[in-house]
Order: sequence, then structure tokens, then C-alpha cells
Amino acid sequence: MTPTLEDLKREAKELDLPHFDYAIAWELGLRLRERAAEQALPVGIEVFHGTAPVFLSLLPGSSPDNVEWLRRKRAVALRFHQSSLAMRRLCEAKGVEFAARYHLPSSEFVASGGAVPIVMRGTGVVGVATVSGLPDTEDHALVVSALRELRRAQGIGD
Repeated sequence: MTPTLEDLKREAKELDLPHFDYAIAWELGLRLRERAAEQALPVGIEVFHGTAPVFLSLLPGSSPDNVEWLRRKRAVALRFHQSSLAMRRLCEAKGVEFAARYHLPSSEFVASGGAVPIVMRGTGVVGVATVSGLPDTEDHALVVSALRELRRAQGIGD
């Protein structure tokens, strides 16, 4: 089921972190990879701290095309400070095509779920975690579940 815009807004408020550095970015990437590997998911995974790549992994069944999808989804999350799925749903709700509405080249930006901005309390967006290879709502859900797991491991409840 595709989440509504309201679902995505509520979810975004529940995913902030008190701290985010390279070690935490790496840990998030490992959590994503472990979840994907357990289910034999053919995905690409990346985690960025700001604009610095910290984690990149392609699992069996994925391809170099997934790296391009990761890059284009990440660009949306970093530009709009919203998940790439939220931007897709927003455009659908308004009946507009994303690239045309924002005058952005589709070779650089894609509003397809899977990129979730990393928000640090009191700071704002400090990075992004992205998955590509599944239907976009599943890519998004994988990132969100790993972020929730990371929060629990840090002693932050849902």
C-alpha cells in the first residue's frame, strides 16, 4: 500500500536522530545491507553524510543502473528535504509531472521512493539514506525500517 502524504509527513517527524556522524552513517548502511541480504533483495544501498558518500553496496541481482537511480533519488531528498516518495506523492496529488513542475532534468532528479533524508534534531537535514531495486514504496519502507531500528538501538523509542 502506498502511504499518503499525511502518512509520510507523520513518519518523517518520527525519524530524527540526536546525532549523526560517519560511524552512524556506516552503521545505518550495514543495517540496510543486512536486512536486504537476509531477504535476498536485489538492491543498491547508499548512505551519505551531507554530500559525502559513506556507504555504498550493490547486492546480487542489482546492477550499475541502481547506482544511477540512487544518485537521482538522493538529489531529490537533498534538494527538497523530503523523501523522494513524498515528492512523488505530492506531485501526484497536484496532478503535475515532477520534472516539469520543478524544471529539473530527469537525468539528474527522480521522484521515486527510496531516498529518505537524515534529520538531526536541532540541525536539520544532515544526510540521506537511499535504496534502489524494488518497487519504490518497498525501497522507501526498507530505509524507514532501518532508521527505526537504528533509533531503537540508540535508545530512542518510536
